[in-house]
Amino acid sequence: MGKRVFDFMRWRKLAAAASIALVVASIAALVVNGLQFGLDFTGGTQVEVGYEKAPRIEDVRSQLVDAGYAGASVVRFGSDNELLIKLPPEVAEEQTQLSARDEEATQSIGDEVVSVLRQGADGDVELRRVEMVGPQIGEELRDDGGLGMLFALFVVMAYVALRFQYKFSIGAVVALAHDVIIVLGFFALLKLDFDLTVLAAVLAVIGYSLNDTIVVSDRIRENFRRVRKASTMEIINISISQTLGRTFMTSFTTLLVLWALQFFGGELIHNFSLALIVGVVVGTYSSVYVAANTLMLLGITREDMMPPVKEGAELEEMP
Repeated sequence: MGKRVFDFMRWRKLAAAASIALVVASIAALVVNGLQFGLDFTGGTQVEVGYEKAPRIEDVRSQLVDAGYAGASVVRFGSDNELLIKLPPEVAEEQTQLSARDEEATQSIGDEVVSVLRQGADGDVELRRVEMVGPQIGEELRDDGGLGMLFALFVVMAYVALRFQYKFSIGAVVALAHDVIIVLGFFALLKLDFDLTVLAAVLAVIGYSLNDTIVVSDRIRENFRRVRKASTMEIINISISQTLGRTFMTSFTTLLVLWALQFFGGELIHNFSLALIVGVVVGTYSSVYVAANTLMLLGITREDMMPPVKEGAELEEMP
């Protein structure tokens, strides 16, 4: 073979137990804590302000909490002098007398927030922009996002079944579901905000994990046809070993970029990069163990790789 073959499937039972434990723990976290949906899904008000001198995020949060804006999210937006403040819908309603006109109510919220911030600011505070996201729009985004994720899994299953064989499609979807549940469970466990950027990261994880799984599956199919005297377990070990270098380098270089975004990209994309980091690590693991493990459980054989013989083809070949 020219390359060292590692006995990955030797640890398949231990890996299966670890995967089941992680999935169960993730589901438990989702049931107990639930996802902390951000303003994109729940609705609320976004206020963008500009300072003359860069403020401390902790001080701004304390000012808002003292003024009654509990639950407000504060992140840097653009430069160090600009902040994006997100207010939950119930907080905005409590702090302002909502008028019949939404535009007046939204502007009133922005003016009150700026008034509070000016009291403890070193210099002037300018209101740059204020906008409201209605709860109905938030619910639609949440529902559409969930449907989009399910549709992505369905399309993946159909694609892999057509390109390879239905057992490969089951393995791919099991691996993708494994990755998505663990990423969602991670956010539920730590009670991190789940907004549209995190949903985009989860969909990106599906694409990344699928790409890796397709590469391994393609090599397994090739080796079933090329390596005649080998068991299913040996062929899977050979295939994973042959693609290990490519998998490692792809994951490592991707993680380098994500770590840079995590530490230097600012708070606005903090959860986005964190979701991708977790997804890439789990997705690399699932491509090696979850997808391949599922193939072992389904009893993949060399006969599954053979193209079906057309009815009557043998009679046509007879002289």
